[in-house]
Amino acid sequence: MIQRIRGIIIYLIKLIYTKIDPLGFARAQGVIMGKNVHFYGMKPNMFSTEPWLITLGDNVYITADVLFLTHDGGTLILRQEVPDLELTAPITVGNDVYIGVRTIILPGAKIGNRCIIGAGSIVAGEIPDNSVAVGVPARVIKTTDEYLEKAKRNSLHFGHLTAAEKEIELKEYFHVKL
Repeated sequence: MIQRIRGIIIYLIKLIYTKIDPLGFARAQGVIMGKNVHFYGMKPNMFSTEPWLITLGDNVYITADVLFLTHDGGTLILRQEVPDLELTAPITVGNDVYIGVRTIILPGAKIGNRCIIGAGSIVAGEIPDNSVAVGVPARVIKTTDEYLEKAKRNSLHFGHLTAAEKEIELKEYFHVKL
């Protein structure tokens, strides 16, 4: 019972740390990070058990419930046959990358520079530079340049506003009355 209470207290401390200083928490775990990394909705277990095998480049945006898995736990049931079986590999994320909500990044994944990973994707293997990748498993559906051209055509042009200003403009644009 004491172990359980201790575990809960440690988890709560880590949860608070992720909210107060997500960058500091990631660095303390051993994640290698470039400049201008942003976390939105970080949780204490997002980096798996080998966070020091994760490298994030510059200008990376990681949204809520993203999970970095650096090992394959499926080997546990096979260790009766092969006691030293271990599948662990580093994860590398390039520069100028956006990773959507609830994405899972598997061992050995490499995400190139200037990439967008869609929400709910599972990334295995390599995503080349200048790619938009989505799905299970994630696959490239277009270049980032193609994404940009479509985004420019469909933009509401509120991206430069503060959060409060954007909220006002969006409510007006979509005729939301509160």
